Amino acid sequence: MIADYAEKYAVIELIGEWNDAIENDIMSLKRDVIEKFEYEGIYKFILIAENVLNFHSSDKEYYEEWYEEVADANGWIVMLNMPEATQHDFKKAKLNRYVELYDLPNWRTYKPFHLFKKIDNELTARLT
Repeated sequence: MIADYAEKYAVIELIGEWNDAIENDIMSLKRDVIEKFEYEGIYKFILIAENVLNFHSSDKEYYEEWYEEVADANGWIVMLNMPEATQHDFKKAKLNRYVELYDLPNWRTYKPFHLFKKIDNELTARLT
């Protein structure tokens, strides 16, 4: 995990199973990590998801709440390089309405700031 408070972004790498149905992982992430970043003014989030091999959905409320908070601050949430099978389950739950699924196979060649700028510039260009 890395955060740049001046540029207002955070990069967080997720590993393992993402289970909202039993463990309510999104609630834990939102309440224990994201809200602390938001309190400090960070509203752009890159979640590296290439090692999230299973996804089990539940309610969408935390995703919706998080999306509304970042949108109000001109921010965004990106799920980077989520595996295809995991993306299928994520899309089936319609969570891609709140979190942008983004593929960048060579992301590790970028320094965090340059990764952020690449994604930020692309998302900004789409919105304008």
